[in-house]
Amino acid sequence: MIVGYAILHKTILTKDSVTVSVDGVVYFRVNDPVASVANVTNADYSTRLLAQTTLRNVLGTKNMSEVLSDREGISQSMQMTLDEATDSWGIKVERVEIKDVKLPKQLQRAMAAEAEAAREARAKVIAAEGASRALKEASLVISESPSALQLRYLQTLNTIAAEKNSTIIFPLPMDVISHFMKK
Repeated sequence: MIVGYAILHKTILTKDSVTVSVDGVVYFRVNDPVASVANVTNADYSTRLLAQTTLRNVLGTKNMSEVLSDREGISQSMQMTLDEATDSWGIKVERVEIKDVKLPKQLQRAMAAEAEAAREARAKVIAAEGASRALKEASLVISESPSALQLRYLQTLNTIAAEKNSTIIFPLPMDVISHFMKK
């Protein structure tokens, strides 16, 4: 008969000093009833305590990101460790499952803010790349047609004059000015 033991709300400190609350389940069965009575005082209770301790030990060697992303690996590591330790007790650990990992609310908010900032940064990079492409295309058009640059210049002056009453100073090339100064 397989026995399932729930590991509920165990608070664990990860390798990177983050406190997480973990829920899990350990499934085990008695393989050797004589060994389970002769080699350990209370095999069921001892297996449960060992499961809790093993959970703390295994998760204590993992970073928070590893705990969140590698539940399968953690489960397998725990199963091997528990099975090896309980073998002399006549207990066979069949399966270990990490059901839930809960982060503190403050850390969840901080992670959400960090993710939002990363999304905004990516959006700004994408927008800048689009603007860069548009400027490159505009420069190609202007380089093909010198009159396009003059037209853009006049459009800019028109926009400036339309906003407020302004004095507009026209920069002129020196060769044009020198022509008027000779007379």
